[in-house]
Amino acid sequence: MSGPQSGYPIFPKTHDLIKWLMEHTAGFPRNQRFMLAKRVQDAVMDFYECIIAARKVPLRQRAEMLLRADVALETLRLHLRLCYDLKLSSADQYKYASQSVNEIGKLLGKWIQGVKAGNESR
Repeated sequence: MSGPQSGYPIFPKTHDLIKWLMEHTAGFPRNQRFMLAKRVQDAVMDFYECIIAARKVPLRQRAEMLLRADVALETLRLHLRLCYDLKLSSADQYKYASQSVNEIGKLLGKWIQGVKAGNESR
């Protein structure tokens, strides 16, 4: 990924997860597409919007935006677990999504630590 976010590996990793989740949730049964699939999609998009905003807002507001991103990521994590528990995701699909969310979470954690320490950690 080139452009202003190229120094932030969280952006392409999040993009890849969004793409995968959109394709995955499109295969949910009709009755779940309008509830749980939408919740999963909303959570991942909320997360993405928060990290985009965190990159753009003044430094003094960045920690708050990253906290919002952390909440959205935790919400996504819980929704993914529910998808697995309801057998909407296979064990392999859940493993892939969980690993992706965990990796993104580690990147987010480093970014938060960098902001708290007063230096931008990517």
